[in-house]
Amino acid sequence: MPISDHRLSHSAGKPWLLCPFWQSGTASSSTQNLQFQSRKSHENGVASNGRSSNKVSSVAKSLLPTRRRLRLDPANNLYFPYEPGKQVKSAVRVKNHCSSHVAFKFQTTAPKSCYMRPPGGILAPGESTIATVFKFVEQPEKNEKQLDKRSKVKFKIMSLKVKEGIDYVPELFEEQKDEVVVERILRVIFLNAERPTPALEKLKHQLAEAEAELELRKKPQVDTSPKVVGQGLIIDEWKERREKYLARQQVEAVDLV
Repeated sequence: MPISDHRLSHSAGKPWLLCPFWQSGTASSSTQNLQFQSRKSHENGVASNGRSSNKVSSVAKSLLPTRRRLRLDPANNLYFPYEPGKQVKSAVRVKNHCSSHVAFKFQTTAPKSCYMRPPGGILAPGESTIATVFKFVEQPEKNEKQLDKRSKVKFKIMSLKVKEGIDYVPELFEEQKDEVVVERILRVIFLNAERPTPALEKLKHQLAEAEAELELRKKPQVDTSPKVVGQGLIIDEWKERREKYLARQQVEAVDLV
C-alpha cells in the first residue's frame, strides 16, 4: 500500500508540475489585462474629468459678474429738472477704465422724446467724455402727482472693445454683437428745479462741462502743416525723408539688376 500510494502520488503529481508555468502565464496575462483596464479607466477618467472641468468652468464664468469697461457718473440714474411742457437736459460722464479702446453706444426706450449728444463714440484708455441727454417732459395727468420722482423711460449704455484707429459707426455693435456688453441701465429721476439740492448742483456743473467740451470740439484744429519761411522757402522734413527713401529704393533696384 505504501508503494501504491507513492505511485499514485507520484503519478498524480506529474500534471501539477506544469501548473506553475500555466499559472505564471495566466497571472502575467491577467496582470497585463488589469494594467490595460486600469490605464484605460484612468484615461477615461481624465477625459471625463476634463469634460466636467470644462463644464464647471463655463458655468463658473456664467456666474461671475461682468467686468465693466466703462465708469459712469452718475452710475445708475439720469437726473432731469422737472419742468413740464419743456425740453430739459441731463448729463452723464463716461470714462474708459480698461486698457483697450472702447466704443460706447446709448439706447433709450423713448426715442421720440429723448436723444443724446453724442449718441456714441470711441474712448482711448483712461479717456472720458460727458454725454448730454435731452428729454421732453410731458404735462402730468389729472390723477398724477405734480412732481413724479421717477419715470418709466430708461437708457441703456453698451460697450465694445475695438482696435486703435478704427472709426466709430453704430454698425460696429451689430457686426460684433457677441462681444457687446451692457454696461448699465439708467433710470430717469426728476428733480425739483426750484429746490437746490446736491444732485441738482452736480447736474448744473456737468452740463457746463459738457457745453465746454462741445465748444472745444467745434474749434478748428491747429494747423500743423509746414510753414512758409522767408522767400517762400518751405521747411518740409517729411518731403526730404520721402525723397531720400525713393532714391535709396532706386539704388537697391539697380543693384538687384
